[in-house]
Amino acid sequence: MAHDAALRTSLLCLAAVILLVGVFTHSPKKMIATYVVGALGIAALLLPDWDYFDRDFSRWPYPITADERSSLVSRGSAFLRFASSPLRLIAYGAIYGYALHRWWEYVSK
Repeated sequence: MAHDAALRTSLLCLAAVILLVGVFTHSPKKMIATYVVGALGIAALLLPDWDYFDRDFSRWPYPITADERSSLVSRGSAFLRFASSPLRLIAYGAIYGYALHRWWEYVSK
């Protein structure tokens, strides 16, 4: 994985949030809910191979060829390509906004 540092940092921040939830709520169930929501969020953002999914949809069942990989790399960083897709940002914003809202309702009770 090319983003090992980002994954480590994200998991460390998640551990800090879980610790804070545990200290303030004294609830193992709320700590577990925080872990699940956080781990799924991190996995959805950092684990997919965005270069693979940045191809034409009809090519997804097939491995990336060397020519496709070189053309994707020449277009710039994966994060910039991710940020330039408004539909993807809207979808992620809606999904994570709803998940964080539900998590906050559960933890703040």
